[in-house]
Amino acid sequence: MPNMSLKKLPMPEQAPSIRNKNFLEVSLGYTDEMAIEEATRCLNCRHKPCVMGCPVNVQIPEFITEVSKGNFEKAYEIITSTNSLPAVCGRVCPQEIQCESRCVRGIKGESVAIGRLERFVADWYMKNVEIEPEKITPNGHKVAIIGAGPSGLACAGDLARKGYEVTIFEAFHDAGGVLIYGIPEFRLPKDIVKKEIDSLKAIGVTVMTNMVIGKVLSIDELYEMGYEAVFIGSGAGLPTFMGIEGEGLVGVYSANEFLTRVNLMKAYINTYDTPIKHSKSVAIVGGGNVAMDAARCAKRLGAENVYIIYRRSEEEMPARLEEVHHAKEEGIEFKLLTNPVKILGDETGFVNKIECVKMELGEPDETGRRSPVEVSNSNFTIDVDAVIIAVGTSPNPLIRSTTKGIEANNRGCLVVDDSMKTTREGVYAGGDAVTGAATVILAMGAGKKAAESIDEYISSK
Repeated sequence: MPNMSLKKLPMPEQAPSIRNKNFLEVSLGYTDEMAIEEATRCLNCRHKPCVMGCPVNVQIPEFITEVSKGNFEKAYEIITSTNSLPAVCGRVCPQEIQCESRCVRGIKGESVAIGRLERFVADWYMKNVEIEPEKITPNGHKVAIIGAGPSGLACAGDLARKGYEVTIFEAFHDAGGVLIYGIPEFRLPKDIVKKEIDSLKAIGVTVMTNMVIGKVLSIDELYEMGYEAVFIGSGAGLPTFMGIEGEGLVGVYSANEFLTRVNLMKAYINTYDTPIKHSKSVAIVGGGNVAMDAARCAKRLGAENVYIIYRRSEEEMPARLEEVHHAKEEGIEFKLLTNPVKILGDETGFVNKIECVKMELGEPDETGRRSPVEVSNSNFTIDVDAVIIAVGTSPNPLIRSTTKGIEANNRGCLVVDDSMKTTREGVYAGGDAVTGAATVILAMGAGKKAAESIDEYISSK
């Protein structure tokens, strides 16, 4: 008999008053017994609506059935037949708007905790099973991947399993892309990411770091080196600013820079020399997951006051509900229906205030979201010594500006067809470089789709 509890089994977590002072993972994970109990809530629906909500088509009822039986290794094999980064996806995927939103149990209660179970299975496997490299027969063909983020890693893994000699060219000094530089340790431990990447290296994927394609090498030179196809998964790492007065003051960061210093360059560890401002009061402008990550990092770095400034209401906030909930628990203050108009500084050029105006919601825009409208004569200031701008990013133009035949749209995103092929023969692209900033799992789905197309392209030559 299925477990008919209407509620998901809660995830054990660090207490808010403790975790907001450290960078250890917030969620502690299910025990074996807890995972089995939660897995028995799955009804094993014949039509599998949850699978239709998964961008990489994880066979969800099948793996959960194995968890309910205690067959955790078999569950891992089912997950990894379509998802090469299960420990990552179990932690950072927005399951609530993907697989779990389709779960039948969600009609009269809470959905099955699919993400938590995926995370459990991946963690269990890493702790309990000696990973042996797959035996793969080389097919004699070479493919270059630009970017070691989620899209590039997914594409590389699928191609390597088909026998391709795959090399990833990564601009930073460490592989992982946004998984390493963007998502904080307390949400996604870097050891987890490295283990997932090591599993790809074990099947023959080569990762070359400090390789800025467009400067160190061009795409034309990659072809001269014998690569028969190229996948661009370089992400969307170019920060967007608001264009307001004072953004050049000392103490103003893009969220990208701030999080890269904290995460990739380990500024939160005292033994590292990475410079970062340890502020007393910080304003974060934006309402997405990146804004939540920046705010929660600032709190952990010692800030007494951390403000999220967002021009719409909480209902319009694009951040995951879990991240908003965690931020509130940790003492982050939300200034909603508020918009910055100026950043003010002292006589030495350092930030000391941010000037804002009140907003109210007007008519819905073309996406259905209600457009914010400024309230007249509502200006006020907040005392801060740092401001972090988290209002979005766009793809860096370096690759397309150094490569003939690759087109981009007016947002700077690469143009691809349904097969993920760009406007240049043999060059494919996916992830944030194509969509703009999106989710890890959507980027992985694009990488997997591109791998299929690259295989068809090379096989037909």
